[in-house]
Amino acid sequence: MRSIFKNSISIFIISVILMIIVPLPPFFLDLMFIINIAISIVILLTTMYIREALEFSVFPSLLLITTLFRLSLNVSSTRLILTNNGHAGAVIATFGNFVLQGNAVVGFIIFLIIVLVQFIVITKGAERVAEVTARFTLDAMPGKQMAIDADLSSGIITEQEAMLRRKNVQRESDFYGAMDGATKFVKGDAIMAIVITFINFAGGIIIGMVQGGDTFAGVLQTYSIATVGDGLVSQIPALLISTATSMIVTRAASESSLNVDLTNQIRSQPVVLIISGVVILFMVLIPGFPLPQVITLSSLLIFLGISLLKSRVRVTAERDTDEEEEPVSEEEYFRNIDNIYELIQIDPIAMEVGYSLIPLVDTDGGNFIDRVVMFRRQFAQDMGMVVPSVRLKDNGYLNPNEYVIKIKGEEVAKGEILVEYYLALDPGNLTGEVDGIETIEPAYGIPSRWIKKDKKELAEIYGYTVIDPLSVLITHLSETVKTHAHELLSRQDLNQLLNNIKKDNELLVEEVVPGVLSPGNLQKILSNLLKEGIPIKDMETILETVSDYGASVKDTEMLTEYVRQALKRTITRKWSEGGQIRVITLSTDVEKLIINSISKNEKGSYLSIDPELMQKLVTQLIEQINKLKGEINMPIILTSPFVRGYFRKLLDQFYPKSVVLSFNEIDNSVQIQALGNVAI
Repeated sequence: MRSIFKNSISIFIISVILMIIVPLPPFFLDLMFIINIAISIVILLTTMYIREALEFSVFPSLLLITTLFRLSLNVSSTRLILTNNGHAGAVIATFGNFVLQGNAVVGFIIFLIIVLVQFIVITKGAERVAEVTARFTLDAMPGKQMAIDADLSSGIITEQEAMLRRKNVQRESDFYGAMDGATKFVKGDAIMAIVITFINFAGGIIIGMVQGGDTFAGVLQTYSIATVGDGLVSQIPALLISTATSMIVTRAASESSLNVDLTNQIRSQPVVLIISGVVILFMVLIPGFPLPQVITLSSLLIFLGISLLKSRVRVTAERDTDEEEEPVSEEEYFRNIDNIYELIQIDPIAMEVGYSLIPLVDTDGGNFIDRVVMFRRQFAQDMGMVVPSVRLKDNGYLNPNEYVIKIKGEEVAKGEILVEYYLALDPGNLTGEVDGIETIEPAYGIPSRWIKKDKKELAEIYGYTVIDPLSVLITHLSETVKTHAHELLSRQDLNQLLNNIKKDNELLVEEVVPGVLSPGNLQKILSNLLKEGIPIKDMETILETVSDYGASVKDTEMLTEYVRQALKRTITRKWSEGGQIRVITLSTDVEKLIINSISKNEKGSYLSIDPELMQKLVTQLIEQINKLKGEINMPIILTSPFVRGYFRKLLDQFYPKSVVLSFNEIDNSVQIQALGNVAI
């Protein structure tokens, strides 16, 4: 049935075009006129009952079809009027006689008023509204997209809801852009109606006088009826369509259909109705005013206003009663076990701020959410993991300028920010000093000071790196998230990563999970990589490596080492600079000591070194790192593949930010430069 309806629409459009060429008999033309009026009524009522413009998104195309339909009927009726002595069917004759009422001059005046009202008032207004709406809708698109991203990042909406809202924003822009052009059809149709009316009247009189044998008065009467009737039959549907166009482009901030909105909004102001009724009642004092009509209308408005006012008072009283009954005791509230579960929900990432920092993170006063969204996008591009939403809370127990970052409900970082100041970082090569409040930059621990805004330019001249308060907060948050990314990777995140790979390589995912490795063990491998700052973007390489070695190697730590070696290009790019990588190496004796200290049990292998030797080893390494502070930003220790994992765990207790690589994780295209050596 649906396919038949679709095909019938195509046939209808082709038939409309053919009607311009093929002559129509009066009976069929009458039917087409009635169909035209019916379609116009349906369209007008549809625009009144829809809640938003996008519910009738086909309207611009429908506007073109109805305009073409009316023009084809105008051509057909003109052909009959000029070739059939002014007789073009019963509909045209009825409309002409009804309006003219025996007076051609009055009939033409009424017809011209209808045409001009449509052309000057309704069509012109709809055209202007459509043009302005299209422009402002297009200008507002970036803001709407940013609002959607902010809601998504704060967890208010899901990814699917965000996609739907973005699609609606795009559709809305396309719709109003199409309406801006479609209103030109209505304007052209009104102009064409005047032209066709003039042609019918002038051409009919000429043909009637030249070819007919009737008198001038008879010809004038015949063609006046035909002309006015034809014009009205076309202009009444055109007026309905123009009204529908104006209706749909002026729908703004609507929550329901026009009927419901209009009724609710007028009923919401009962005092206005009462005052209006009183004002109309005073019109009885004007001499000559009809008393029955004035008194009737005034009484009706006052009665409606008083009734609505009483109804509102009653509803308000009931609402107040309900609100008084709403509060329940804490014991009563927690009798419902579902309410207790609310107490144990933990946010993956949460930030609590003191009251002085609320304007800094407020969505209305700053761009904190936008910066968080940008960080999430960049982190996903760099590391291949999507950071969970950040839950913002104000905490009255914190100092006004203090903030706390929590991971899974536990505090992992904190800092203090002076909102009215800038943070000036000391890079170590200053040419002068500025007065300020000395502090330590929270993310990297760099000596710095809070300076006033008027000293910002002077500080930059002296060589300080000046950062605004919001950037300090975002930087600390981002570095904290990077440090704890391995804790934030959940089974649900893993499932989404695997589903993303399935789109292009479903066979690989099905082969590895759960055939070779369980989801839990794969999550451990990815967490091991993230813990040491290794991106997991190349999931296909990770899964292929696990597939190659997973059947024989069950230890996730060993599998992690194999995966790291498969990702050596990624690791090399991350830690090399200028085609070379500067490292600190371990002596042969140290590596032998580590290998000989490896012990195994049923839970796996671990390192057991004599505490004194361990202390000497760590002390020697820290001495080497301190010597090279001026040459390298991040100390990198290079070991053999077998030693790397154990030495990394050893250093994690004393120097958690160290980078430990193996020879097999460095690409051959990079030159290795050893700047130091650790020996006992």
